[in-house]
This record gives sequence, structure tokens and C-alpha cells, in this order.
Amino acid sequence: MVEIIDETSRFPHVPELERILAALLGELGLANREATVVLVSDETIARYNEDHRGVEGPTDVLSYPTFEPDDELMPPVVHLGDVLISIDTAGRQAAEQGHDLLDEVLTLAAHGITHLRGFDHHTEEEWAIFRETQQ
Repeated sequence: MVEIIDETSRFPHVPELERILAALLGELGLANREATVVLVSDETIARYNEDHRGVEGPTDVLSYPTFEPDDELMPPVVHLGDVLISIDTAGRQAAEQGHDLLDEVLTLAAHGITHLRGFDHHTEEEWAIFRETQQ
């Protein structure tokens, strides 16, 4: 299950996004797991970006796992975590890349969910799982 919270009230595709992301979790073998996607403004995501990463300004997506996959003291929990997506940045990126907002938000959500699964992308090899999931 994927819960979508649109804090901006500007994303008209919430039910479709929930359906597609729930299907993605199923394809990834995570049908019994949950995630939350929160759609926010540039202003909101910039605050999180600075507070939690020390980086000024907005970004497109941030992921907050419920637990760290290598944390042996805590058993896996149903809720994978939260993904924050800036609708403002997603809109700009969609326009730059010539596709619609839903496609951009789906790509960013898939990216965030990949982080929730414990993956990171420090090398080109590590990027492969992100590209695969985003497609």
C-alpha cells in the first residue's frame, strides 16, 4: 500500500499515483509493505534539505526510511518509510525533459522507494538499480 499526501493540493493524479506505486511495490516483491509519498512545495523541501542534509535550496526528492536495512537490532517493519517530492521542482524537470508531471512524480517516487529499500547511488554501478526501478 502506498499513501499519497498532497500538502500542496496541486497534484490532480493522486489515485493514479497510489495505484501505480502499489503495483510497483508488488513487482518488487514488497506487496506486504507500505510507503508514504508526501508532495510538498520547494519551500518545504528546501527546509528539510537544509535541516537534514546541510544543503541549501530545494531538491526534487528526499527519502526517510523507517529503519536502516543494516540495523540488526530492529527487525524489518511494514512501513518502508516516507518519500518527499517537491511538486515545484518536479514540474520544472518535467517541462525541461518534455514529459508530463505524473511521469516525473512517478520517476521521483520510484527513486525514493529505491532508497527506502536500502540502495544508494555513489557509483555508476549502483545507479543501475535506480534506473531499472524508475523505468
